Amino acid sequence: MLASRVTKKFQEIFASDGALLVRSPGRVNLIGEHTDYNNGFVLPAAVDKAIYLAVEPRTDDEIQLFAMDLDQSYRGTVRPPIAPSVWHWPNYILGIVDQLQGMGLTVGGFNCVFAGDIPLGAGMSSSAALENAIIFALNELFGFGLDPLTMVRHSQRSENEFVGLQCGIMDMFASMFGRKDQVIRLDCQTLDYTYFPFSAAGLRLLLLDTQVEHSLASSEYNVRRLQCEAGVKLVQKHYPGVKSLRDVSLEMLSAHVAPVDELIWQRCSFVVEENARVLAGTEDLQRGDLAAFGRKMYASHEGLSRKYEVSCPESDWLVEQAREADGVLGARQMGGGFGGCTINLVREDVIDGLVARIAPLYRKAMNRELKWYIGQIGNGTSII
Repeated sequence: MLASRVTKKFQEIFASDGALLVRSPGRVNLIGEHTDYNNGFVLPAAVDKAIYLAVEPRTDDEIQLFAMDLDQSYRGTVRPPIAPSVWHWPNYILGIVDQLQGMGLTVGGFNCVFAGDIPLGAGMSSSAALENAIIFALNELFGFGLDPLTMVRHSQRSENEFVGLQCGIMDMFASMFGRKDQVIRLDCQTLDYTYFPFSAAGLRLLLLDTQVEHSLASSEYNVRRLQCEAGVKLVQKHYPGVKSLRDVSLEMLSAHVAPVDELIWQRCSFVVEENARVLAGTEDLQRGDLAAFGRKMYASHEGLSRKYEVSCPESDWLVEQAREADGVLGARQMGGGFGGCTINLVREDVIDGLVARIAPLYRKAMNRELKWYIGQIGNGTSII
């Protein structure tokens, strides 16, 4: 078990068996992509793949980190100002220390070992899981008394301000607030949220990994955010009360954005339509109409590919294969885009045959190996 391996490695490195052990999961998002940073609606869930992190306070001001999956160590200090590392991975932890210090909290030195089984680059938000894990652990370790929502907010700010990715709050929220066999409809404007059951008998979430590392995702993510903001500014000239795309209708976009900039209209109209799909999709779940829900997943992918242009040939190919297969109710690209996984709502009894059929076809068509994961919806960040 991964948790026991992390504990054992901590004991080996630091000669201590008193570490606090935290589990923080990755997430999937069923519908509602690129809506979170536009104050819209999303429908994520925590999954059964997670970061496991062992941490213990030190008697000095040093930070000593060991990333098991990379077999790399980092040594630094909690003395402010916290400087980013030339390596990328320590910054997810250092950014949290920086956030806590910015709140006026005193973070002592600590030792930390972590590992995870969240596939890297697959769009399941391993970074959010790690940020949640460390802020949750340090909150326990030093008795800060922070509530889960405050921790989520600062995980997001750490990624925005220290790591430099202008992500929304969904990834951190789903990782922290996840519940087994339930999805979360999150209003990213108010942070109101509602749980919906998602444990349909005989259905599973199948993640098909394109094996395309979404290297464009960070830069293009920030570009898409700016494009959405540009659309809002065009609408604001006529509707000063509009604050984000959450407040915008398709009619507003057609009247005031499409005549000015066709590309900005495409980007913004996808977001407005995606918000509507989330709301309608939760009505499908309440009725138990998973076939209708699946059709909205396909529509979401169509918008991501054609209007928001964050798909890739590999994702498009996999979604088309799913659309033609028996027993697949819905499929779409998941995550920031340009690679990672497609998420598929599939009858459990067809999964083996589906993968056996398309894996060699994918290899031939895309010259890549296909990986796959069967996702179970699980609980959020916690001590174990």
